[in-house]
Amino acid sequence: MSFYPNPVSNGKVYIISKLSLDKEITIFDVLGKKVLQTYLNSKELNVSSLSPGVYIIKIKEGEATATRKLIIKE
Repeated sequence: MSFYPNPVSNGKVYIISKLSLDKEITIFDVLGKKVLQTYLNSKELNVSSLSPGVYIIKIKEGEATATRKLIIKE
């Protein structure tokens, strides 16, 4: 499971995975506060509502979970 671009500058993140299941996306700020939670059935995640900064993105799809650092630029 992976996503691009990182850092994000256009407000959109594209998530690539081998499975085509619905994904549960949770994004936390650096203090561990949940700032976004959504379910995706496509590749495109809109993060334009988030302020520029560093976040942790957790992607859950079926039994698989990936946690990565996500950087949002202006």
